[in-house]
Amino acid sequence: MDELLAGVEQLALVRALKASFVAYPIVNALHIMSIGALLTSVWLMDLRVLGAFRSLPYAAFIALLRRTAFAAFAGALVTGSLLFSVRASEYAAMPIFLAKMTLILLAGANFLAFMRRAKGGDEPAGRTVTILAVLSMVLWTSVLFAGRFIGFLN
Repeated sequence: MDELLAGVEQLALVRALKASFVAYPIVNALHIMSIGALLTSVWLMDLRVLGAFRSLPYAAFIALLRRTAFAAFAGALVTGSLLFSVRASEYAAMPIFLAKMTLILLAGANFLAFMRRAKGGDEPAGRTVTILAVLSMVLWTSVLFAGRFIGFLN
């Protein structure tokens, strides 16, 4: 595994990213923007499920925010992978990085469970959907905090 991670760090794109004065800060800023859009859309969806914004049509509001969340997650995934690649060996050995990856997987599983429960255009009801919405807010916020700690715990 160490050889694979060291190999990632030696890829031409990664070396160019390291060598560039502007590329790394731009990728970092795009990562932060993607995370901001992701968390904002997730929180707004979850708050709507919990009863906020009742004047907005549920199905259209959730559909728009779901598309936004998917696009933001894709942006965060691409930019996060680039940021990881610069110090892959170091990050992979950090417990806080592993915690962040675990939290992302749990948040994704929670989202899939929510999608199975909240089908159709009507407002979802039920205690399970409420629990999943609250759990989503906790998990994605925890991902944010874990990500911020990576920069301070190395």
